[in-house]
Amino acid sequence: MTAPVASVLFVCVHNAGRSQMAAGFLSHLAGDRIEVRSAGSLPAEQVNPAAVEAMKEVGIDISDQSPKVLTPEAVQASDFVITMGCGDACPIFPGKEYLDWALDDPAGKGVEAVRPIRDEIKARVQALITEIGIRQES
Repeated sequence: MTAPVASVLFVCVHNAGRSQMAAGFLSHLAGDRIEVRSAGSLPAEQVNPAAVEAMKEVGIDISDQSPKVLTPEAVQASDFVITMGCGDACPIFPGKEYLDWALDDPAGKGVEAVRPIRDEIKARVQALITEIGIRQES
C-alpha cells in the first residue's frame, strides 16, 4: 500500500453539512490516494440529516460520521485546508494551502435545497482531485 499523495482538511462551522459532504465525496472519489479530514469550529451534535439523505441519493453513505472539533493539530497535519465559512476560527500555519469555498449553508434546509449544494461540492472536489494530481506529477 502506498502512502496518500496529499492530505485535505475540510472545515465549516458545525462540521455537519458542507464539510461532511466534501469529505464523503473526496473519500469516495480518491480512495486512499488522498487522506481526508473534516472538522468544525463549533461542531454540531450530529451530521445534518438532509446532507446524509442527499449523499445517499448519489450512493455515498455519511451516516456513520460525526462532527469533530477543529484542532491546530488537524490543520498542521494537512496539506490543503478548505474552509466553508469558518472565518477567523481556522489557525494558519506556513506551508499549507488554504482555499475558501463560498457555499450556501445547508443547516435547517430540506433535501431539495441541499441537492444543489451537494452538486457544487462534488464539482469542486473533482477539480481539487485533478489539481492535486497535476501537482504530484510536476
